Amino acid sequence: MSVEQVVGLYNYWIVIFLMMTGFYIVIARQNMIKSVIGLNIFQTSVFLLYITMGKVNGGTAPIIPPRVANGHGANGHDVNGHGVNGHGNSLDSLTSSLHDAVDSPSEHAQSVAEEVLSPLGEIAQQADLSSQVEPIIYSNPMPSVLMLTAIVVGIATTSLALALIVRIREEYGTIEEDKILELDRDS
Repeated sequence: MSVEQVVGLYNYWIVIFLMMTGFYIVIARQNMIKSVIGLNIFQTSVFLLYITMGKVNGGTAPIIPPRVANGHGANGHDVNGHGVNGHGNSLDSLTSSLHDAVDSPSEHAQSVAEEVLSPLGEIAQQADLSSQVEPIIYSNPMPSVLMLTAIVVGIATTSLALALIVRIREEYGTIEEDKILELDRDS
């Protein structure tokens, strides 16, 4: 493994450093508050690990860009491809137009056929245009979403741990684990 590869993975080195620091604080300290702080440092390293795994260089949030969304607005159709010109807005009006066209084959039938086929033409045209445009690179949002949930759970867990430490302090007069164990053995 070359030096460039090792340095290129700096985010993983940071994660490992934070994880081992948090783990050491939890194992080596007898003070309960310091243990909770160590758990929070360990938890932060896990957050960073998942978030960096979801990041893609040159990637963007998975949101439809305006140039793609606006491309659907041509020929009397909105972003969802539905007609906005007063007819063709609902399935009922399209069905009644098709029934009228079958009953009287005329210019009306031709206009209904064009109205039905125009979205297909737009899709084909956009497919031709999309092959000429650079593909959009998206970052994966799932790790970030999961970490938002984990942050909320972490805050709740930390709050509960601190509340228990306060109650232990009221009962034993200390938050040092070895002294608490000593008091339990004596009683």
